Parts: sequence; C-alpha cells; structure tokens
Amino acid sequence: MHSGAPLVAVLGSLRRTDSFVSIMAASGREHVLSLYKLLLKESKKFPSYNYRTYALRRVRDAFRENRTVEDPKVVEELLNRARESLAIIQRQVSIGKMYEIQKTVVEREEKKND
Repeated sequence: MHSGAPLVAVLGSLRRTDSFVSIMAASGREHVLSLYKLLLKESKKFPSYNYRTYALRRVRDAFRENRTVEDPKVVEELLNRARESLAIIQRQVSIGKMYEIQKTVVEREEKKND
C-alpha cells in the first residue's frame, strides 16, 4: 500500500462547501494566487498518478468553489487550511518518493504522446 493514505483522509474528509482555499477576497489576491500555484506545483510532484491527479483535482475544485467568499474571517480560515494542506502534500510527496512505484498504463501512454 502506498503511504499517501493520510492525504486521502485529510482531503477526502473536507466537505466541498468548506474546502480549504478561498479566492480573491480580502486576504490579498497575489498571496492567494501564489498559494494556489504552490499547491498545484507540489501536487504535481506526487510519484503516484492516482494521488497526483486526485490532489490536483481537489485543489482546483476547492479554489473554484470558494472564489466568491468575501468574509475576512472565513477567508483567513480557508487560507489556514490551504497552508496546512500544503504541508501535508509536501510531507506525503517526500514519503511517496521513498518507495518505488510502478507506472500505470495511463502514465505510459502519456509519455508516448509527448
């Protein structure tokens, strides 16, 4: 079993309505965008295709769902969750790199098309 299970538990347990990142509200557009880009960048580092695509999808969905949040308290709470999620993703990527994984058929075909 791959050691990414804690990531699935953390990201999967978040309800879509209270996902972990707010967009474009009071906390500074540049800060939010840089956090979003960093979450995407780190998520792309997962060695496992399944964890990588799951994390990327959850990050994108969370940002889209919360882009209209304007309450500063809610924005700050969502940004804190995003920072926590970033730390979790970074840890899980490090752990995932310790174990050799087999490439999936999807990944092999992506390489051929590039």
